[in-house]
Amino acid sequence: MTTTDYEAIPAVAADDAGRRAGTVVMKFGGTSVGDPEKLKSVARRLVAARESGARVVAVVSAMGSTTDDLLDLARQVSPRPEPRELDMLISVGERISCALAAMAIYDLGHEAISLTGSQAGIVTDTVHGKAKIVDVRARRIHEALDQDKIVLVAGFQGVSADSFDVTTLGRGGSDTTAVALAAAVGAGVCEIYTDVDGVYTADPRLVAAARKLELLSFEEMLEMASSGARVMATRAIEVARSHNVRLHVRSTFNDADGTWIREEDEKMLEKALISGVVHQREETVYRVSGARAAQLFGALADANVNVDTILRTGGEIVFSAPVEDRPDAESALDALGVDWAARDDLGKVSLVGAGMKSHPGVAAKTFATLEAAGIDAPVVSTSPIKIACHVPSVDVDRAVRALHEAFDLA
Repeated sequence: MTTTDYEAIPAVAADDAGRRAGTVVMKFGGTSVGDPEKLKSVARRLVAARESGARVVAVVSAMGSTTDDLLDLARQVSPRPEPRELDMLISVGERISCALAAMAIYDLGHEAISLTGSQAGIVTDTVHGKAKIVDVRARRIHEALDQDKIVLVAGFQGVSADSFDVTTLGRGGSDTTAVALAAAVGAGVCEIYTDVDGVYTADPRLVAAARKLELLSFEEMLEMASSGARVMATRAIEVARSHNVRLHVRSTFNDADGTWIREEDEKMLEKALISGVVHQREETVYRVSGARAAQLFGALADANVNVDTILRTGGEIVFSAPVEDRPDAESALDALGVDWAARDDLGKVSLVGAGMKSHPGVAAKTFATLEAAGIDAPVVSTSPIKIACHVPSVDVDRAVRALHEAFDLA
């Protein structure tokens, strides 16, 4: 369960619509820029887009494992790195990628400019490591576009409005940067380039017969992202939905059409019953007693714990959160002085599909399938377009395959 702080991103003024027509934002992940040759390939793709007549803004992630390597380096120096200094350190990876890509673009005969998050006008709150964007002041980007330059923006980072410190946006931050920029500059589309051809009915590494989806609604993609699909970050989908930014998830390594993600319309009314089965192999589930809900979730929000599933039965509250948030969650729970316990042996398997709204019997088929496979689901939650089952981590892969087959998604 997440919230968004992006209301301040300026909408495109009507009298600017013509001038900004044809703008595209293209985001490239770490695998897309993993080595110098891949960076050159990205540069060629950006130049091709510019030569087709588009005004091009690119958001680039750090090369390969650069961020992980920097984190490891920090922990070799300090067991608990100071958050401000850690942001200063890990923000450099994206800057390296941007500068190198700009050099490659110049060699191809076009002008480019690389910008840090702060130079691009990405203004955030003051939470180091998990900052949220509160404004995009894109004047410098517009000036460069008006000079026919390709603009490269370092993803994953910004500058605090209060302290003027460098901040980083956390997991999936480059996706969030790209969508926020697309909203701010009025781009016709935000293209997300990755190492897969689009969004699939299940992880194709786990289910060989998984099928690529041509079209998803924002709501479906948001549920899939929050339930474990790693193609896009949840926060980025929230921004896209809030500002109606069309998304196109594509492969960096071929020209195949990928998956479009957009607002639901009449062409999407007759949706498939189930769009996909997504999973997370680990998610911590907490049981808390003796706490008021407002007090509990207020404390977790203050600790920047990303709460997902929430269930309440009598005096007990059950919620789940990512494994990486466990230290912060435990500190918050201990500070409240409540009785709590946690399970770290569970993963989550979720069925997502807009067709659930008008088709009864999905839950019955889900539980019958899991029961036939001998898989227990001790925690279950639902939304109008999702059924999420927490199952033992060791059974996650079997559950995904069984449900994918049961709902004929191949």
